[in-house]
Amino acid sequence: MLRLPLRATAGLTNWWYGFAPPEPGTIVLSHRRVYIVPSRLGLLFGGVLLILLMGSINYTLSLGFALTFLLAGTGLAGMVQTARNLARLAVQAGRAEPAFAGERALYRLVLVNGAEFDRPEILLRHVASGVQCRVDVPAAGSAEAVLAVPAARRGWQPLGRVMLETRFPLGLFRAWSFVELDCRCLVYPRPEPGALPPPAPSLQAGGARAHAQGSDDFSGLRDYQLTDSPRHVAWKSAARNENMLTKQFAGEAVAELWLLLSDLPTSLGLEARLSRLAGWILAAEHSGAHYGLRLPGTELAPARGDAHRSACLEALALYQAGE
Repeated sequence: MLRLPLRATAGLTNWWYGFAPPEPGTIVLSHRRVYIVPSRLGLLFGGVLLILLMGSINYTLSLGFALTFLLAGTGLAGMVQTARNLARLAVQAGRAEPAFAGERALYRLVLVNGAEFDRPEILLRHVASGVQCRVDVPAAGSAEAVLAVPAARRGWQPLGRVMLETRFPLGLFRAWSFVELDCRCLVYPRPEPGALPPPAPSLQAGGARAHAQGSDDFSGLRDYQLTDSPRHVAWKSAARNENMLTKQFAGEAVAELWLLLSDLPTSLGLEARLSRLAGWILAAEHSGAHYGLRLPGTELAPARGDAHRSACLEALALYQAGE
């Protein structure tokens, strides 16, 4: 059995579909990229027309001929409208929010319709996973489609090939086209739930220390912990919502924690150790501690907040041993 090389097969596929992935910017579905074939309902419809035509010829039925040609003309008009519903549609890549491994990465695609007619029932299907969604694009407007693709492993995950399909208006024909946008999503390691490493009096890895920030001025609110003093609970805020909050002051001691990959045993394996660190980062952020991350070749100074949490998780997601 003759087998073509993988590169030759990919080149032949790209030539057949009319594009070479990934495609940057806005993709316009030209008529050459739109394919159309009869659906199962269309094949049944064609069989009925053939039976009507044969009966009309056999019995010389003028009304039979009229009905047959009327239905055939309706089917051909539906075929043109089906192809028209997809042709010249523009597709753009939207923002893809980071996700954790084992969850679903949300890819946003924007469909732009420059024509003065609506484009209903546009189906988008992720080829690799089978995830799909359906949108209606208004005339001279745009619509956003969200594909929730499973995130298998950490790192950058490209969107891959997406099929756009429509059977509007009669369902007798199926028109489709493929796109492969230059779009990717950052996948963080799967966080392993667990308690933070025990505090140590030194500044070594995994240890925590306290540092003062100056005066005793009020600096904000954080989530309540069982060890907090009742005097520091924001009772007014607790009365307005279900979550209890604790007042923070600029002069109070704030925990500072260093999280190091080298502190975890190598017997766990790289991915397990990164998952443990990801769980620690989420736990440290939730506890209100100032935490830093140290990987071979990468060090993030202690801080807190959404931006710092994202930076630490991104470092874990893109970490490669030996670099």
